[in-house]
Amino acid sequence: MSRLLYALLFYLAMPLVWLRLLWRAIRQAEYLQHLGERHGHYRQPSGRPLIWLHAVSVGETRAAEPLIEALLGDYAQHDLLLTHMTPTGRAAGLDLLKKHPGRIIQAYLPYDLPHACRRFLDVFQPRVGLLMETEIWPNLMAAARQRGVPIALVNARLSLRSQRAYARARWLIEPAIASFAVVAAQTEADGERLRELAAREVAVCGNLKFDVTPAAERLELGARWRHAIGPRRIWLVASTREGEEALILDALGAIALADLLVVVVPRHPQRFDEVARLLEQRRLSYRRRSSGVLPDPATRVWLGDSMGEMAAYYALADIALIGGSLLPFGGQNLIEAAACGCPVLVGEHTFNFAQASQDAVASGAARRVADARQAALVVAQLFGEPGDARQSLDAMRAAAMRFSAAHRGATARTLALIRPLIEPRAVR
Repeated sequence: MSRLLYALLFYLAMPLVWLRLLWRAIRQAEYLQHLGERHGHYRQPSGRPLIWLHAVSVGETRAAEPLIEALLGDYAQHDLLLTHMTPTGRAAGLDLLKKHPGRIIQAYLPYDLPHACRRFLDVFQPRVGLLMETEIWPNLMAAARQRGVPIALVNARLSLRSQRAYARARWLIEPAIASFAVVAAQTEADGERLRELAAREVAVCGNLKFDVTPAAERLELGARWRHAIGPRRIWLVASTREGEEALILDALGAIALADLLVVVVPRHPQRFDEVARLLEQRRLSYRRRSSGVLPDPATRVWLGDSMGEMAAYYALADIALIGGSLLPFGGQNLIEAAACGCPVLVGEHTFNFAQASQDAVASGAARRVADARQAALVVAQLFGEPGDARQSLDAMRAAAMRFSAAHRGATARTLALIRPLIEPRAVR
């Protein structure tokens, strides 16, 4: 009855869902592509057995790359079905398609409506489903259970805030969580929260993002930028969310460094123009990455309006502030910065990456700041005395590399956990 009520409410809400999709399409036209897939209408796949992995957007897709590589390598007779919910996630997966031609099928996961979920599973008939991080869909789980498709929640994370929200709908969420064959949690805290919401077989496997190796061509690109820009001090503000750019720009007055270049990379591409307008309103000299022209000595801000180049920005920067953490968005991924050897500042709001942020600060790879003004003061302090700054930043850079290396191995642990689902006969 609980799922029936949920499905009825979902059907009734569909006009609002489509209005929201149209509103997003005003800023990002790609939302109007592949509309049929959102209701479970797909082309017939090739016929080879499929391992299905769902990665909502860019972050989940990037995190899944080591696991996808391992699956394609270990299961040569299988293809991989890679599903998303956003156009940016789908775009992020294109590199994998090019790297493994003919082995990966991309599609949108349908809305969690009973008819759409049934069609999705009937068309693709996956051997197993792997859902990344916090994807819990009651109708999808029920349809998979009815068809005998085992589902695993991998790289699973659940913040205290999300746990409390789910607890208010236990009648709906607990049966879905109990349906997971296995859960590969990022941390013990994540695992315990999921156990409290009825998860059965939970193993702590670590965070797959630590196993993501920055692409060599991206690191080389960052090095070329650095050489071309010259000996300026560079502060990267990475993956910013709504309202954070204004806070950073307001705080720049605390940094009396004429040669400072601030690189701002918004999290979502649909906000690139919005941030450009903000820079124009403040009459700050800026250039856009999309123009193809690098900053000159008069450029105060470089707007990173590109996709898939975050590793290059980290390779360019002396220090980075991780966006989403100045305001209560929960923070963005600092692990890629550490893998690139980039020192990091994080704000107070890191509940989406609580353990990783805590460990990075404890290791010396990151520093926590209360707000944008304190972030600017710390940057000014680190850059203030050339000798001391170089020594402090070099120490943070070395700590970042050690932090990144120490937490690898989640891919192998996750693969060992899910292997019996892919190869049921291998269970001993």
